[in-house]
Amino acid sequence: MSRRIARVLLESPLPQLDRLFDYALPEELGEVPRGVRVRVPLRTAGRLVDAYVVEIAEEDDAERPLSSVETVVSTVPVLPDALYRLARRAAERAAGSASDILRLVIPKRQVRVEKAWKADAATPVPTPEMLTRSERVLGEYTRLNEILDGSGRAAVEAIPGMSEGRVRWSDVLAASAAQVLHSGASGILVVPDHRDLDRLLATLAEFVPDEAIVRFDSRQTNPDRYRAFLRSLEDAPCIVVGNRSAVYAPVRAGLIAIWDDGDPLLGEPLAPYVHARDAALLRQEQEDSALLLVGHTRTTDAERLVAHGWLDDVRAARRVLPKVLLSTQQELEQPTQRVHSSAFAAARRAVEEGPVLVQVARPGFSPTLVCADCRAPARCLPCGGPLGARHRGAVPICGWCGRSARAWHCPSCSSAQLRLAASGSERTADELGRAFPGVRVIIADGTHPVESVSDKPALVIATRGAEPLAENGYSAVILLDGSRMLQAPDLRIGESCLRWWSNAAALAAPGAPIHLVGVEGRVGRALATWNHSGFARDELSDRAPLHLPPVNRVALLEGLPASVERGLASLREIPLPPDAVLGPVPIDGDDERVRALVRFEYGAGSVVATTLRAAVVAEAVKRRRGRGQVRIPLSVRLDILDPEL
Repeated sequence: MSRRIARVLLESPLPQLDRLFDYALPEELGEVPRGVRVRVPLRTAGRLVDAYVVEIAEEDDAERPLSSVETVVSTVPVLPDALYRLARRAAERAAGSASDILRLVIPKRQVRVEKAWKADAATPVPTPEMLTRSERVLGEYTRLNEILDGSGRAAVEAIPGMSEGRVRWSDVLAASAAQVLHSGASGILVVPDHRDLDRLLATLAEFVPDEAIVRFDSRQTNPDRYRAFLRSLEDAPCIVVGNRSAVYAPVRAGLIAIWDDGDPLLGEPLAPYVHARDAALLRQEQEDSALLLVGHTRTTDAERLVAHGWLDDVRAARRVLPKVLLSTQQELEQPTQRVHSSAFAAARRAVEEGPVLVQVARPGFSPTLVCADCRAPARCLPCGGPLGARHRGAVPICGWCGRSARAWHCPSCSSAQLRLAASGSERTADELGRAFPGVRVIIADGTHPVESVSDKPALVIATRGAEPLAENGYSAVILLDGSRMLQAPDLRIGESCLRWWSNAAALAAPGAPIHLVGVEGRVGRALATWNHSGFARDELSDRAPLHLPPVNRVALLEGLPASVERGLASLREIPLPPDAVLGPVPIDGDDERVRALVRFEYGAGSVVATTLRAAVVAEAVKRRRGRGQVRIPLSVRLDILDPEL
C-alpha cells in the first residue's frame, strides 16, 4: 500500500536542519502543489514550524513512521523549482543554508494581498517608439545586441559624461531590458542603492510600459513587497528592478544586468553572504540567460572572468574619455594645501558657467583632531575612539561613544591644545565658501542628502557616493583627499578609490576638466587614461603570488579554538597547498574566539565548501547536545572581499 509524502524544506536558521524532510500528506489536505507554504511538526523542538513543499512523491513503504503535514498555510506556490535550485546552489557554494537565502527573497505572507491577487496580468509590449530608442542606445556598443540575442555574458564599460543625447548607464540597462521584454522574456536589473534605483526607474519609463516594471525594494511596505513578489510569479514577462536580493526574483529571466558590481552594497551582509554578482553567475548558467556587468570601472572579479573568456569585453563603438588632470602631492605649494592652484583656477572659471562638484572623503566638519604640539591623534580617554569637531571652536566629541572631551589632555605630551587634522564636507564648504564669495554652496552627504542640482552656478561639496546629478553635467569636477582615501587598510582600496573617482568623473559635462589632487602612481594613471581594465589586470598580477582574492577563493573560519581546529583538521584530507591556511589567531576584543583563513583554488571550491559546511553542522550538533554553550561554536564565510586576520 502506497501513500503520498511531501519533502519539505524547513524555515530554520539551524545548519543541521538544512535538508529535505519527509512528511506524510493526509488525504483531507487534498491536492498539495509543490512550492506552497505548509506547517509541520518538529519533534525535536516540540512545536510546529513553517516549511516549503519542494517535492511530492509516492512511497510504497507505508509502515515507515512519519509525522504528517499539519496544515497548508497558503495554496500559492511561492517557491518554484528554479528558485529552490538556485538557492540550493548558491548556499552550497557559500557553505550556507538554502533557507537563509530564501528568507531574503520570499516576503512574509500578506493575507489581504494574496486574496486580492489574480494571476491575470497582460503581456506588456514595448511600443515601436520605445524599441527604436532602445535600438539606438544598443547601437552605441559593439556586439551588445549579439550578446543579448545569444544569451551571452559581457562586462560592459559605461560611457561617462552627462549631457543631452549622451547614452548613460541607466539607458544601457533599460534598453537591454526592452529588447528582452520584446522577445517575450523577463529581465532582472540590479543596482546597489535607492539613488541608483530611482534613476533607473525614471529611465525605464522611456523604454518599457509602466505595467511591465516590478520593484523589489527594501523601502517598500510589506504588502507592496509581497504584491511585487506575486507579480513576478506570473507567466506574463516583466522587468524586475531592485537591490541585491532582486537577483533571485522568480521570473523566467532572459537578462540579468548588474550596475556597478564593485559597490559593497551588492554584497549580502547576512549569512551565507552571497554577493549579487556570484548569484547572477550561478543563475545565468542555470537558466541560460544573458548576463551584463555594467560599470564605469572594471572590478578585478569581472576582469578575471574576462581573462578566462567567461565574459566578453564590450565597449562603446566611439569611446569618450573624460578630461582628467593630475596634480601630485609634490606639486602642491604647501604640505597642508588641499587644492592645487590649477584646480582652483579651473573651479573659478567653471563656476561662472554652471555647478562645480568637489568630492571629499568624509562628512562633517573635522572628523579627526590631533594634539597641537606633538600631532598625536586625539583619542577619547574612556573608550579610545577618535575625537572630532562639529564646527570651528566646538567641544571635541568622540566618534564612538559620543562623549564630550571638555578637559582633554594629550597622554604623550600633556598638552591641552587640539588642532584640526582633517576636513570634512562641512569644513570644506566653509573654506571654499569664503574663497568663492557670492557663490551658492551645497553640501551633499549622508546627513544632507541631495538628489540633483540645477545648472545654475554653485559649488557642490559631496562625499564619495553621495554626489547629486546635474542636469547637463558639472562644468568641473575636483577630487580632493585622494591620498587620504588611499591610506585605508583595505586590500581593495585602490580599486575602490578608482571606482569612487570614476563615478564622480562620469557626472561631468563633455569636455569639462576633472582634477585629481595629490595622487600619483598606478591608480592616478588609470583614471587619467581611463584604463580600468588595465588597472584590474595589474591588480590581479600583484595578488596572484599571494593567492589573494579574486585570484583564489578565501574562507574565513571564526569560533571557539577547538571548533576552529576541528574545522581546519577536516580540510587536511583535501590536497590543499601547504601555505593554504593562515592562523588561527585571536580575535581583537574577544578572548574566547579565534579566526583563520583558508586560501584555495576555484576548482577545489565545491569540496572545500562541502567539507566546511559539514564541520559547521557537526559543531552545531555538539552544541545542542552540550546544552551549556550559548555562542555559535563555528561559523564559516566564503569569498570575503578583504581577508584580514
